[in-house]
Amino acid sequence: MARSARSYSRAVAWLKVILPLSAIGILSTVFLLSRSHDPNASLPYSTIDLRDAARNERVTMPSFSGTNETGDLIAFTADTARPNAANQQEADNVAAKIDLTSGQTITFVGDHGIIDQPIDTATLLGGVVITSSTGYKILTEALDSGMRQVHAESKGPISGDGPPGHFSAGRMTLTSDPATGDAYLVFTEGVKLVYDPGKPQE
Repeated sequence: MARSARSYSRAVAWLKVILPLSAIGILSTVFLLSRSHDPNASLPYSTIDLRDAARNERVTMPSFSGTNETGDLIAFTADTARPNAANQQEADNVAAKIDLTSGQTITFVGDHGIIDQPIDTATLLGGVVITSSTGYKILTEALDSGMRQVHAESKGPISGDGPPGHFSAGRMTLTSDPATGDAYLVFTEGVKLVYDPGKPQE
């Protein structure tokens, strides 16, 4: 019985030495691993997107609108816009709507556009579609439009359909009559018309 008590006492004495040393070893390992670990490695981030956003200053869903002296409302919208070196706005999926005081409506839609507010001009580019409430639909690749005046001009050939039938021309100009508020489409440079007698005439 005395021998067992002495053995127990020795075991307790050794444990009093071994356990603290083991604890120190564990703590040392934790601290050493912490010192060898780079805290920045666990913080994922992207510098490419941030730099691109800062450089492009991209704006989503911008709108530009104005009213001329006769009361016609002209509004432009886009999916995105960003400034370029010429102090213009380069926009994607551009749409314009002109509400005339006469009640007529004209719309422009283009894949891209350049908005130049200082000179109140917008250029629509790529698959431009022009429609009017009087039944015209016209296609062209580029169109210059006023932002405060009812005026637009194609930068090249156009083709379209309307009350007279199918037509094409080297140039198209949109103008308005301040006295009546009506808008007019003027086609020039090799105008061709395939007359459709079945269509109602304006």
